[in-house]
Amino acid sequence: MFERNDDVLYLCYDNEAYMNTGVQRSSATPPAARTNTTMPVGESTGARFGQGKNLPLIAMAHEIPYVATATVAELRDLEAKVRRAMEFRGARYIHVLVPCPLGWGHGSAETIKMARLAMETALFPVFEAEHGTVKNVSKIRRQLPVEDYLKPQSRFAHLFKPPGHSDLIARIQALADRNVQRFGLVDAAEDAQ
Repeated sequence: MFERNDDVLYLCYDNEAYMNTGVQRSSATPPAARTNTTMPVGESTGARFGQGKNLPLIAMAHEIPYVATATVAELRDLEAKVRRAMEFRGARYIHVLVPCPLGWGHGSAETIKMARLAMETALFPVFEAEHGTVKNVSKIRRQLPVEDYLKPQSRFAHLFKPPGHSDLIARIQALADRNVQRFGLVDAAEDAQ
């Protein structure tokens, strides 16, 4: 679809695993997350680092007319991005982060909060790109530490049990910090505070 620039709007509903078939790891499962196929047993600490695929960046690499990310925490933003995508011809891709209470291990009432924390920690950057170039970014006022996002989810509980995995948490924080730099998620003036 991307390389042929087919005239299609593809909406990717991302819950970061194969949730409807028993919570198995997918290429969207974040590093260190527990799933039914990446259990934190022995030396294993959940999903391995470096196995995932960043589909929005893959779509951008094809320089298709429109690529965007969104979350269920900001439905008006999602609606605006669908409208914007419809203004283009050719391949268009919108990646929507949708927390799964069962698979992520948080209460249903926490779904919007989890999506917002993914944005505010910079683990899920929200942006728009046209023809491979980022055009618009949803800035975050103050980047929260990734622990704020990881702790409420049972899929990451093993990272906080003794003896703990501060090394893995630091690696996850580095991924978020890379997103801040890559997408300019925090203004320099805000970052200094």
